Amino acid sequence: MFSTKALDGSRSGKAPPHFPSISQYFTQSSAAQTARPPDLTHVIRLLENPVSSSMKERHIFALKKIVKRSQNGFLLRELVDVFTILNLCAEKAKEHPEYVPILCDLLHICRRPFLKEKASDEMNYASVVTDSLSQMGYLMRVSDSKVREQICASIISLYSSDKSKPNEDGVCPTNLGYRQELVERSGLAETMVMSLALLEKQLPAKLQVLRALQILSCSSVVNCRLMLKAEGAHKVCFHMNEPDQSGQVLFRSSEILWNLLENGSREEVTSQLSNMDCIMVLKEAFLHLLLNGYRHYDQQLRNDLLVIVTLIAENPSAPLIESGFAKQLMLFVTFPELKSHNPLIRNLKLAFTSEDFEMKKLLLNLLVVLSRDLSALQLFKENRVMLALMLLVRPSSSEGRPSGKGRRSWTSVQQEELQLQALATLATVAPLMLDEYMSCQANTCLLMLLEWCTQQDSYFGQGHGFHGTGCRGGKKAHMRYCVRLLRCMASLSNSLINQDLCDQGAISQLLGLLKRFQEREKELDAVCVEIQTDVLLTLSAICEEDLHRKELFGSEGVEMVINYLKMNTAQLYSGLGHNRLFLSTVDCVWSCIVGCYTIEDLFLEKGGAFLLLDFLQLGPRSMKSVLLGTLLELCDNHKTLAHIEAWRGEKDLTAPALLLQLWRNEEAEFGVKRDQRGRITDTKKPILSRYQEEEPLVSVPANTPSAAVLDVSENLRSNIYSLFCRIGFEDLRGLTPEDYITLSIVSRYLDFKTGEVWNEVSAELELEGVRPITPDAEALSTITQTIEDTAKNVCTLQQSILDQQTQEDLRQEELTYKEISLNRKQQELTAKTRRHHIAKTSDYKILKESKLQQERCIESSRPTEKPDGFIFHSTQIPGLQTTNFCGRVLAIESTPAVLTGGPLANTDLALERVPVKGGALRKVSPSNTELELPNTVAVK
Repeated sequence: MFSTKALDGSRSGKAPPHFPSISQYFTQSSAAQTARPPDLTHVIRLLENPVSSSMKERHIFALKKIVKRSQNGFLLRELVDVFTILNLCAEKAKEHPEYVPILCDLLHICRRPFLKEKASDEMNYASVVTDSLSQMGYLMRVSDSKVREQICASIISLYSSDKSKPNEDGVCPTNLGYRQELVERSGLAETMVMSLALLEKQLPAKLQVLRALQILSCSSVVNCRLMLKAEGAHKVCFHMNEPDQSGQVLFRSSEILWNLLENGSREEVTSQLSNMDCIMVLKEAFLHLLLNGYRHYDQQLRNDLLVIVTLIAENPSAPLIESGFAKQLMLFVTFPELKSHNPLIRNLKLAFTSEDFEMKKLLLNLLVVLSRDLSALQLFKENRVMLALMLLVRPSSSEGRPSGKGRRSWTSVQQEELQLQALATLATVAPLMLDEYMSCQANTCLLMLLEWCTQQDSYFGQGHGFHGTGCRGGKKAHMRYCVRLLRCMASLSNSLINQDLCDQGAISQLLGLLKRFQEREKELDAVCVEIQTDVLLTLSAICEEDLHRKELFGSEGVEMVINYLKMNTAQLYSGLGHNRLFLSTVDCVWSCIVGCYTIEDLFLEKGGAFLLLDFLQLGPRSMKSVLLGTLLELCDNHKTLAHIEAWRGEKDLTAPALLLQLWRNEEAEFGVKRDQRGRITDTKKPILSRYQEEEPLVSVPANTPSAAVLDVSENLRSNIYSLFCRIGFEDLRGLTPEDYITLSIVSRYLDFKTGEVWNEVSAELELEGVRPITPDAEALSTITQTIEDTAKNVCTLQQSILDQQTQEDLRQEELTYKEISLNRKQQELTAKTRRHHIAKTSDYKILKESKLQQERCIESSRPTEKPDGFIFHSTQIPGLQTTNFCGRVLAIESTPAVLTGGPLANTDLALERVPVKGGALRKVSPSNTELELPNTVAVK
């Protein structure tokens, strides 16, 4: 093998590298290689024998016999001898050119697949084939151009051709996959790259080498890696502009670079091309093709080079600006939107073909890549890039309009795509060029474009390309990128830009846009959801920390926010982006509503706090932090506390109970030590999480937050504690004993967190070997002891809560037992009464006893004494004879005239009487008084 350094030395005037001979390179043959054909052995001895060294005619005659015999290809077992002969011929060709034609003939046979006699030959001779192919590459040391061309042609044929058929003598050609794998193993790609240094004055041979490298790198990752190992990207690019009437050198070189970028390491390729030499070569080639190339082929090649330049620009160390190439490219970016007196632009004419359109899009994409380098911004300003982009995105630019009689321009489809790409480019470039953005009145232009997007007309988008994905056939793509650009600018928090947007009426216009989307809720897709999200974020950025703008947000904005907060939680998992839409809505509440009491009152009246609490209970954990933060900010309004106290969730859950439930979930997720009842188990570390405990203690600078401080922002506990500080820790409704146990910890969160920070301070001092002075040491000890005592007091309180709960459970158990006993006793009394009633109906004696008992009870209920001044009325009616009451039977024989006030005495009155056998109503005989039934009352 020869090295790159050796080849570079040959370019600098040194002797060409010495290639190893075949006798030095090949090792001792294996058992499968022991038998040599007699003719090849005879030729090798003939060539090596010093006695016959001058017999050139005899040598050539013998070699021609081999060529004639091997027209179909060489056998695998003959390869060692064949390449021994090739190396001997190569050595003799240095002094005797007569050997060159026969050497070419032998190499010409190598273009055919090697032949195998048995199926196992491929595996047995794999190492021999690999070494032989390597030797073929080393034959590039022969200075004759025809030999080098034939070597390249044989390599190309071996690697890509698979048209051979089995021979008549029974041997078969090796398959294409086998040959390709062994070519990769042989390192031919690396050798061919290194041989480029020997071909400076042999253009045909160089073209063949470039063609071979193009084919080798077309689909092989291994070959591309070998080429990059030999700095193939740099060497190919460095020679791509050498004189060539056919243009094949530039074409082959660009194709090789493309293959290396696609199949090799892109970072390695761009690194090898990121030097001044390669940049200048690419610059010269690009300008030549742009200014002088009018064929479709030239325009394609120009665009390919521009893509390569764009990839190089992604490397921060690439000297694109230093070489002046970037400055020239900026001229082409602004053409034809802006006129220039630069000679490059003055004579430039675009045919507005598809290739010119592709170049324009590539130049816009190059702006995005170059914007990562702040030094390129000066070039943008000097070449008025912002103005050119705004001319592309203006609303009227969506209508393809040639300016001037007969003047060619972009088609409507091309204009649409350029407009969208210009909007996408501005989203990256405009935040870096604020002065130019304002000087171009970009806010006005974008709001006019947004208004055009909402108009109902016959416009139908025909292009859009990549940027129109998901929203073709309308103005939705324009709206999408316009709103995205507004969001990027508003989120900069630049007072001039946001004030200008407010003065232009952006708030009311954006609210109107959201209202249109809410009216067509069933038609929403991922793009519509994205647009709404960007609009909400834009409103948040405009209204944040400005009371007047929040007032402009007004009731219309509150109504819109309420509608978004009523979103079904199932939509968060739809995959359309509703989760981002909801978060932007909460952010809008925080920025556009909180802080303005009149807007806050409207929000609360429409149930905004209830909706936030509903989502706090049902929403995913990732959203709970921002929801708690928004509720906490709303609590500055005292009316919010009443809404929080009145809220009820699922299963009649109250807000304090919900917050305590969230606290327990947070502690369980972060691994805070608690027992089964939620009590503190380690009084020295009452709120320390598992992650903090497992993290190794390190000394951090004073301006770097420690683990205890970071824990405050990484979970919800600090927000929950702050909310409880607003709503209070006492007289909370709907709490269970478990909640009270958690509440005892929450109420001491600040004390525990303070102690945790002081413990970190003590540990860091000990880690650094610093001993505090005696008063400080005593203070630290006192703080530690105080926190531990506080934790013990909390444990005592938690135990008392559990004891009270135990007593309450016992009391409830006793009450339950008493209730069960009373129910049992009542059932027994009911059964006893039932049995007594049945007994009365079946035994006359028992019936009589019951009647006597009833009469005694009636008699005992009458008063025996008559106090003075009281009038007692008799319960008997004078003159009223016996009246029988039997169930529903009432018989009155006579009624005194005193009571009736007329001659109704001795009048018989028959009421309902139902006999046992049934029948109609009948008069009851007064003589039937001896048969008294139960519950019969006699009134006289």
